[in-house]
Amino acid sequence: APVLSFPLTDARKSGWLPPSINLDSKSGLQFSIPYYWNIAPNRDATFSPLVSAKRGVGGEAEFRYLEARYQGTTNVHLLPNDRLTGRSRYALNLAHEGELPLGVGFSLQGLRVSDDTYWKDFPRAVPSVTPRLLLADLTARRSFGGWTAYAGVHRWQVLQDAAARIESPYDRAPRVGVRGQQAFGGGFEFALESEMNRFSEPTDGRADLLAGARPTGLRWHAVGSVARPLGTPGWTVTPRAALNAAAYSLDEPLGGRRGLSRVIPTVSLDSHWQLERDSTWFGREVRQTLEPRLMYVNTPYRAQDARLAFDAAPRDFNFESLYAENAFSGVDRVSDAHQLTAGVTTRLLDPASGAEALRLGVVQRYLFRDQRITGECAPSADPLVAPECTPLTQRFSDVLLLGSTTISRRWTLDGSVQYSPDLKRTVRSILGARYSPGPYRTFGMTYRLARGLSEQVELGWQWPVYGRTPLERDQGEDGGACRGSWYSVGRLNYSLRDSRITDSVLGFEYDAGCWIGRVVAERLSTGRSEATTRLLLQLELVGLSRLGSNPLQVLKDNIPGYRLLRDERAAPAATTSYD
Repeated sequence: APVLSFPLTDARKSGWLPPSINLDSKSGLQFSIPYYWNIAPNRDATFSPLVSAKRGVGGEAEFRYLEARYQGTTNVHLLPNDRLTGRSRYALNLAHEGELPLGVGFSLQGLRVSDDTYWKDFPRAVPSVTPRLLLADLTARRSFGGWTAYAGVHRWQVLQDAAARIESPYDRAPRVGVRGQQAFGGGFEFALESEMNRFSEPTDGRADLLAGARPTGLRWHAVGSVARPLGTPGWTVTPRAALNAAAYSLDEPLGGRRGLSRVIPTVSLDSHWQLERDSTWFGREVRQTLEPRLMYVNTPYRAQDARLAFDAAPRDFNFESLYAENAFSGVDRVSDAHQLTAGVTTRLLDPASGAEALRLGVVQRYLFRDQRITGECAPSADPLVAPECTPLTQRFSDVLLLGSTTISRRWTLDGSVQYSPDLKRTVRSILGARYSPGPYRTFGMTYRLARGLSEQVELGWQWPVYGRTPLERDQGEDGGACRGSWYSVGRLNYSLRDSRITDSVLGFEYDAGCWIGRVVAERLSTGRSEATTRLLLQLELVGLSRLGSNPLQVLKDNIPGYRLLRDERAAPAATTSYD
């Protein structure tokens, strides 16, 4: 003001971008106005001075570059003097990748913050799906044929909370390995992963309180297999022989020894069938499939210390894990197994488009002998004695059922149920339904149960409450004139176990045709008795710019089926990149 300038093409232009206004319960009212600097065709930067009513003055900056052999982005969030804490606070996020001589590629991904409560106070500055576990990873790799050699460093920053501590992952420095697969004559396939890691506790001063109680040291492992797939497009049988070998050199003795090694073989036979027929359901021509699958696995028992688990964890109970040869992810723990997994899936497909109208599946596993290597291990009172693990004696596993359907264009139903034959009750279930009769109209409900742990009901919607939608307006006689329509948007997550709303997003969108206004309130739980509340306000001048705080990503992330009132491509590239 008093002058407004913007490019009439897709070309970038230096200058002030629309201001951003945020309001939340942690920092109060925050105001920032970004300045965009078009440095060169392959480089640009954005500087955003900001003022917080509670915390004081700070700033954000983003620098992007694109060169012939490398590219990347750097983001900085800085408060030189946070008035609420009395100290300087920052977040640094790096993303860089490029090429070195001899065909070597490298990448650097790193996110670091100044303190343990940063993820609660500034959630927008910690763009991570695990906001309390922040990774820094430097990796170099070179591919040759079907193989890749790599080396790198893998370090974590762990944001601990005295009221809810989490176990720290191990740092890996260095990490060197090779992996790949190769086809041989006669249809044989060979796969191998070999890697050497140095595992250590995080050294950022926020390591787990039990640091020192866990083993640290070097591990070399090799996981290889030879398979011979047989079959036709209608069926496949794959016999497979595998070896899991590992050798350890520990910093402190474990069970009286620093050096440990083991080799564990596995044989398996995996078979798939896919049968099809044309059928009619409710007067509709469909193609029905019947897809049985049987998988036999035999892994002998080898003694393993449960404390030696640098990267091993029990797998979740799902369709993928039931057909896995090992009940653990990672390398350190290998479950002894003599088992047969049987399942079947049936689908209804549209013969013309191949679209799936219905899917039903069931799977269960049978143990021929007790499984001695399990995730149920009780720690020993003597630290020199390995934990004792409870053998799995249940012959028939829980039954897992899943289903999904879009047999009606307006309704989408999906769900999965884990049923225990021993307990004769459901152990876990996820059931969902979504009703979408047309554009900008969607309402969904999801029920989640993990017996003894949690029970939740989730509602999500986008629905017009007054006026016509953009499509209806464009098809009308007014030809898209500026006439208003109101939409309600939201998501509620209610814990039946705790009798409280854990997370929620509630808001309204007003579409005047020529401009759009949005008001969205978001509440995120950051602990059993803590939550952060944000108020997001935005004014969008259609085809020109957006002013205020941007709630669109919040709406897209939280509301299944949410649809933008305007195509994002209609907005200028510079403003959509940095709002």
